[in-house]
Amino acid sequence: MKVAEIRKAFLNFYADRGHSVVPSSSLVPDNDPTLFFVNAGMVQFKDVFTGAEKRDYSRATTVQKCMRVSGKHNDLENVGFTARHHTLFEMLGNFSFGDYFKEEAIESAWTFLTEVIGLPSDRLLITVFDTDDESAELWKARGVPAERIGRCGVKDNFWSMGPTGPCGPCSEIHWDLQEDFVLDNEPDPWGFGHDAGRYMEIWNLVFMQYERYEEDGEIKQRDLPRPSVDTGMGLERLAAIAQGHKANWSIDDLQDLIAATGSIVGLRYGDEAEKDVSMRVVADHARAAAFLVGDGIMPSNEERGYVLRRILRRAIRHGVKLGIDRPFLHEISDRVVDRMQEAYPELSSRRDFILKVVRNEEETFRETLDRGLLLLDDAFTRLGDGDGNELPGGTVFELHDTYGFPPDLTQVIAGERGHGVDMAGYEEHMGKQKARSRAAWKGSGEEAIADVYRGLADGGATQFLGHRSGLSGQSEIYALLVDGKRVERVDSGARAEVVTVATPFYAESGGQVGDTGELESDSGTFQVQDTQKPAGPVHVHRGEVTAGHLQVGDTIRLSVDGVRRADIMRNHTATHLLHAALRKHLGTHVQQKGSLVDPTRLRFDFSHFEAIGPDMLRGIEDAVNEQILANVTLERFETTMDEAVARGAMALFGEKYGDSVRVVEVPGFSTELCGGTHCEATGEIGLLKLTSEGGIASGVRRVEAVTGRGAFGYLRSLEDRDLRIADSLKSQGGDSVERIQRLLEDRKTLKREVQDLRQKLVAGGGASGGPEPRDIAGVRVLATEVEGADARELRQHGDSLLDRLGSGIVVLGSREGGKATLIVKVSKDLCDRVPAGKLVGQLAELVGGRGGGRPDMAQAGGKNPEGLASALEKSYELVGAALS
Repeated sequence: MKVAEIRKAFLNFYADRGHSVVPSSSLVPDNDPTLFFVNAGMVQFKDVFTGAEKRDYSRATTVQKCMRVSGKHNDLENVGFTARHHTLFEMLGNFSFGDYFKEEAIESAWTFLTEVIGLPSDRLLITVFDTDDESAELWKARGVPAERIGRCGVKDNFWSMGPTGPCGPCSEIHWDLQEDFVLDNEPDPWGFGHDAGRYMEIWNLVFMQYERYEEDGEIKQRDLPRPSVDTGMGLERLAAIAQGHKANWSIDDLQDLIAATGSIVGLRYGDEAEKDVSMRVVADHARAAAFLVGDGIMPSNEERGYVLRRILRRAIRHGVKLGIDRPFLHEISDRVVDRMQEAYPELSSRRDFILKVVRNEEETFRETLDRGLLLLDDAFTRLGDGDGNELPGGTVFELHDTYGFPPDLTQVIAGERGHGVDMAGYEEHMGKQKARSRAAWKGSGEEAIADVYRGLADGGATQFLGHRSGLSGQSEIYALLVDGKRVERVDSGARAEVVTVATPFYAESGGQVGDTGELESDSGTFQVQDTQKPAGPVHVHRGEVTAGHLQVGDTIRLSVDGVRRADIMRNHTATHLLHAALRKHLGTHVQQKGSLVDPTRLRFDFSHFEAIGPDMLRGIEDAVNEQILANVTLERFETTMDEAVARGAMALFGEKYGDSVRVVEVPGFSTELCGGTHCEATGEIGLLKLTSEGGIASGVRRVEAVTGRGAFGYLRSLEDRDLRIADSLKSQGGDSVERIQRLLEDRKTLKREVQDLRQKLVAGGGASGGPEPRDIAGVRVLATEVEGADARELRQHGDSLLDRLGSGIVVLGSREGGKATLIVKVSKDLCDRVPAGKLVGQLAELVGGRGGGRPDMAQAGGKNPEGLASALEKSYELVGAALS
């Protein structure tokens, strides 16, 4: 059976037994912040098992995409070297939420393996929990001999969700590999005398029949009123067994990816062990990358994005080892989409985005790899050839901190060269850098202040009146704070924080800034300069007492600055329209990554991989303004999360939603979950004008825009600028653009003439005769300063001078804008004796900088142009030392 056939057979088997077929959830868990990735089929059902969530079915089956990249048996560096270790894998599972229990779970698992898959029963073994006699008897009833039923303790055959919560015994099904196993000294629960490596676990049946709870400081256990079942079986392992293979790598899905990798460089799997490892790594990692990017994860230097980046870079590194000298990984990920899009449709809909992300990351990393390898070569040369010599931690840190070269890759390359790496030294340097960062921020009393806010939150949430009563309301002062401490009274001139039982003031959240306005009691007035929620549901009005005094318990009238709120609402509603327009024009891979909505502008960050061209930006802008001109009335209502999602509402990644959610809808165009304030109709926005678009991180773009009064102000400023330009150019009749173009052409012509004259001077064509080279140990060396030249011009002059010398060394420098630039050119016959990269590095110290490059050409920059003359003169001495 092919992998796809096994996947389908499993779901059909349990669907026929009354199970709801539930699609795989995203690899990013939405209900467990303790997990980086979904690592088991039960993760999406965790709240169902605990009773926190109710669903309209009591039994389910899934094929869940999972990631495991850490832990005792899941180190990334093992992938490719072992028979069954992967980053991404698929887990087959069936679940009972208080429906059936042990008997049906055991019977169905045995039937599926022996009858549907057709595995011989005499190669299957069972383990049960030490005291679980019930499960042992149920297995015997299926025909499993007693000697093939082993007993294990808590470590292997008892599962719990945590210190408290559902828990229970497990029963595992194992496969006898017979002669096809790796020696392993783990205990043998059946007492057959074989190393446990002969028996491979393929299916784990978890019986949740108890609940652990805390009482009087002690953890106790009781029976669950409705026991449940959670099972998980690795699809790759099952496919390898069903297809008669020793290792997972031989199954059809992975072999197709391995063959595609080998075909790029004409390699065949099985011919060379070391090459096989690299092909396996590429196949596994290309598959993981396609799924991770498909679920919205972008390469970065932190958290999930860093895991993806490590996976991609490891695959690229192994591609280089195979001899692949061009971007290729996106081709293998494309093959992944072809093979798996039927089971995971999201791959197909996001194919283009996946391939762009993977390709861009590879192109970027190959540049880093080339630069880092040159620097490493130089470091290894200084280190010497002795095996075991350690690469200094400072070097590893500099490669990482300055050049972005990953420390784990440095370790791999050093190991290949027979060198160790001083990782303790690297960590010491990293620790010092972090300490410097911490020292730059000196907190004072932050923890104590946070405790005050938490105490306020314990008293209950502030009731928000803004959605119903608009801009004003009446309430009672619940608390007053000065410098983070609760007080009973505040007087005129005091800066303070006011907490009321209810408020129409919106507190900053979801990207929308907090309201400003005024609080007034019979005895005093308070100017609100900001509204925040420092402790969840508590609204804190921050500002100053402008008259009289305020006291806890006072009745107070609250008035929001209506003009400012209206500006904010225009920008907020426009943000929803912009989000929808971006998805319609760029694709559904666009997801909000952050936003800012204030009175003057809106800012929107979203997942997208490439710059948006002017024509596309105008199309997006037009789509938003069409909705504004249509003056569509917004619909706002509260409903359940399931109903909101059914209506197409977009939940924002990282936001926590309760059982009841608020939906803001522009009918036919945008539906989002949002607790912010909005216009009544789109026409109130007036106009949206995009003002900028750019990248802020890998795979994350940012657009900024203005609306309403801000948009008209922006257009007025453009008009004023045009008038000032026309006045400066003395242009009439709107010919400013033509006049500017003529000026630029004139400037370009003059610049070329200056460059030509400078070239003649440097090359010796001027009246001065040009600089003359010196003879250093039989080698012609020329070092001189070129006034006003930039780095590109220096390189051009260097090429010209080196051509004139034929064989020799050219060192050129220039100073501009308070900085010095140096370039070194070395003819090919001298690269081994005087590498340009090494020479420029020594000279760079004299101008207060650093540099590097190839043996034939290198460049440096520094902040001390006064040292340039000394550096140029020093070059003759350094060349002489190198030649001798």
